[in-house]
Amino acid sequence: MAIKAAHYLTPVTPDCGLTMFLPGSHRLTEEPVIPASSIDPPGAVTPDIAGGDAVLFENRTWHTGGINLSGRSRIALMLQYGYRWLQPVDDPATALRKDPILTPVEQQLLGVPDRHPDGSLAKGSGAAAIRSWWESRPWTSASA
Repeated sequence: MAIKAAHYLTPVTPDCGLTMFLPGSHRLTEEPVIPASSIDPPGAVTPDIAGGDAVLFENRTWHTGGINLSGRSRIALMLQYGYRWLQPVDDPATALRKDPILTPVEQQLLGVPDRHPDGSLAKGSGAAAIRSWWESRPWTSASA
């Protein structure tokens, strides 16, 4: 249904706290078990990547930030590509989305849920805000 891409914007070193993954966890029907003597589930791995690399993973795969012992910030860009009706799990702009001066397009780009009156996401208006904006512009066939 969705895939995530993690792109690291700062230098990648073994001690910078890269994102860890539990291979196959997207098929689990329950949370992974973490033994009392551990901080991560058995089988969790850190990808062997270099600076500038990106990691692609199925959105349901268990993942977490590793422990950053480098003494510097690790900055990554995480993007999720999927159906528009998938409910976001990260809400970094919750307060901003409530700003009354936002246009419908700005609200959609910030992730305001596209809800149908019955409450469902799948039956919402979809890309209506962006489609309306696109169709109202003075585009020419050369620029479209």
